[in-house]
Amino acid sequence: MIGRALRTFIGMPLIALAVVPVGLFIGIAGEGEASDRVMRAWCRFVLFCAGARVVARVHPLEKSRSYVFVSNHTSHIDVPAITSVSPEPLRFIAKQELSKIPLFGWAARRMGHVFIDRRDSHGAAKSIGDRLARGVRGVGLFFFAEGTRSTTDEMLPFKKGAAVAALGGGLDCVPIGVAGAREVLAPKGFSLFRPGRIAVVFGPPIPVAGHTMDDRDRLVAEQRQAVEVCVREARQMLTAT
Repeated sequence: MIGRALRTFIGMPLIALAVVPVGLFIGIAGEGEASDRVMRAWCRFVLFCAGARVVARVHPLEKSRSYVFVSNHTSHIDVPAITSVSPEPLRFIAKQELSKIPLFGWAARRMGHVFIDRRDSHGAAKSIGDRLARGVRGVGLFFFAEGTRSTTDEMLPFKKGAAVAALGGGLDCVPIGVAGAREVLAPKGFSLFRPGRIAVVFGPPIPVAGHTMDDRDRLVAEQRQAVEVCVREARQMLTAT
């Protein structure tokens, strides 16, 4: 316990201090490769401070295409874990409240991430549509489809935003399964870093061809089923010797 407490009380301030130069750089540089490299490096720094080692399995993707990425959500450390091993740069669809965090909100917007009001479905759809209209070439749109972090191994119901974005942009969906993150950092309230492994699995894309907007509920069900398969595979990776 002493080791966990020491890692937390040293690691948390270091992470907080690193946010300032990282945020300023990204805010000034804006969207582009330089910001993506800095963001990936910061995520790996967070994982280092937490004592987390990420193991990943990534299904091959076409480098010339963009995708909608859909993941389960178990912990705050999911984001660094996924970003550190993602096959392409990601632009997150996040709740509007995060945009009010000083420096973070400005830098995230400059990088191309999208903040939505989850209570306003029409406004959220417009914000996502505007992001699609600006183009997503070379980057993927990322959704935590449950909308919030689950505190158990059972996934929460999936929201429709990822399916609507995929259908609206004609983008195939890549399911992601994360396991082990909750053990490194509990999902709710204050907790100590607990060094350990996090497994991240990127599954084969779900084609949107043959789906229409009227089929969005069916696509949501397909996304959930595919994410469940990835989560099971991620858990198996953690238990494998």
